[in-house]
Amino acid sequence: MSPSSLAIWAIAALGTAGVVARPFRLPEAVWAVAAAVLLLVLGLIPWSDALTGVGKSLDVCLFLAGMMLLSETARREGVFDWVASLAVTRARGSPTRLFRLIFAVGVAVTAFLSNDATAVVLTPAVYAATRRARVEALPYLFICAFVANAASFVLPISNPANLVLYGDHTPPLGRWLASFAAPSVLAILATYGVLRLVEGSRLRQPVSGDVGRPGLTTGGRAALAGIGLTAVALLVVSAFDTPLGLPTCLMGAATTLVTVVRDPRAAPAILRGVSWSILPLVAGLFVLVEAVDRTGLVAVLARDLTAAVRASEPAAAAAAGGLLALAGNLINNLPAGLIASTTIARAHPPRSVVDALLIGVDLGPNLSVTGSLATILWLTAIRREGESVGFWRFLKVGALVMPPALILAIGARLLAGALVSG
Repeated sequence: MSPSSLAIWAIAALGTAGVVARPFRLPEAVWAVAAAVLLLVLGLIPWSDALTGVGKSLDVCLFLAGMMLLSETARREGVFDWVASLAVTRARGSPTRLFRLIFAVGVAVTAFLSNDATAVVLTPAVYAATRRARVEALPYLFICAFVANAASFVLPISNPANLVLYGDHTPPLGRWLASFAAPSVLAILATYGVLRLVEGSRLRQPVSGDVGRPGLTTGGRAALAGIGLTAVALLVVSAFDTPLGLPTCLMGAATTLVTVVRDPRAAPAILRGVSWSILPLVAGLFVLVEAVDRTGLVAVLARDLTAAVRASEPAAAAAAGGLLALAGNLINNLPAGLIASTTIARAHPPRSVVDALLIGVDLGPNLSVTGSLATILWLTAIRREGESVGFWRFLKVGALVMPPALILAIGARLLAGALVSG
């Protein structure tokens, strides 16, 4: 390997490690952007390639911007607190029923608003609801972490990593559902079943206290309508195989604008509440992957993947999905998904292999807290509430929750493919 390739690898590794570990508590974006800038300053990547990487990130950035505006507007107007409190009220004293209801809300939020919304917005709402219900919060908070990844391939809009993996060629909605409906159901059920068993001994406190049921304000109803209209719009757009970023951004901005027109004082609070640093983080990671591509890694991966497919397509799909699931926990699933996307563009593998890679990049992060941005955001959210989950604590649960869901989901996808071809 040439000295320039070694330098690229070293800088990319340090940048990714900074994103995952956040040394000195600096935002993740600082490390990704700093690594990208260092590559440019040292002449290890030309400006043209860097701009290409930023251009590739545009659709994902627009998608995230729209979702964050929508989520923050809904949070400020009390939509998620209202939903969580409604779940507590309907639990009628049963911790098991409360667990089931919060899980269902998490599936819906993830499917229609993305896994980051579940991590960032629903987590504090669930914490507040459990405090009012006077039950231990952590078993219910774990739901937010695990369902955010387990339900993240129900729809193309459920996870930004979906847009990253497929690039500009996200399958139309009909084909997406044909590929992922059964795997999604199995992944969600497996995650629920294992998590329920793991946390079962801690679900014995009866739901009590003043759970309340706050009414939904006019602003809350407007935000909820915005969420519904956004979901419908994105379903229509994805059905026509159109990029999702711009429509999502426009719907999020429109929903926020309605709120701001009603209450101009809301604008600063909403804008401050959005994690804008995620956008340069994504752009920086795309630049790092462009640089890594110059070292020849993607060419090697594409060659090996092509050879594996020739030997056995089902075995190649299963192995690729499993390896990507593990890799996502080592370097975070966003850069792992970017590398996989570039490899797919080179190797042009069969649809079953690409779908297995998608399942791996979405479900793999349920193994550890470093696996996805959504899990890292969840960890930050619970720390604000005084809760703490260490790396090993999460890994002990994740090692039980993730493998069955991954195996069932990939198995279902391959079985469906075999039945269709047969």
